[in-house]
Amino acid sequence: MLTGISVRAVKVADLDGIVAIERASFGRDGYDRNLFAEFTRTCGELFLVANKGSKLLGYSITCIRGERAELVSIAVHPRHRGRGAASTLMDSTLRRLHRRCVARFVLMVKVTNHEAIGFYEKYGFRRHRRAPRYYEDGTDGLLYVKVL
Repeated sequence: MLTGISVRAVKVADLDGIVAIERASFGRDGYDRNLFAEFTRTCGELFLVANKGSKLLGYSITCIRGERAELVSIAVHPRHRGRGAASTLMDSTLRRLHRRCVARFVLMVKVTNHEAIGFYEKYGFRRHRRAPRYYEDGTDGLLYVKVL
């Protein structure tokens, strides 16, 4: 486990580092800088970054719509995976959602992303339904739900 991880709301100055994490994590399928900039405006307080000192380790984006929140994306740079950054981001997100009295937390994940599925299930997310050809490459998605 990596110690000394802190979580805070994103700053515009973080965007270049977030794009680098996105490219290292998702390649051509990753979001672009303009979309991340939009998320800073629309999901600001729940667009979180994980740092160790001045090193940006990862990010998560959650948007609230009424009594429901959606995890839009979470990623940790491949060099820093397996050391607690994703868990620290998820724990912080869940605390923030609890304070806002959000009832449901949802996310979509590729059926082929077994590592992510295991991570989400560890946090009590349950498979709700399959979405055929959800992703641009034609891969099915799985909608997961956590009742808070």
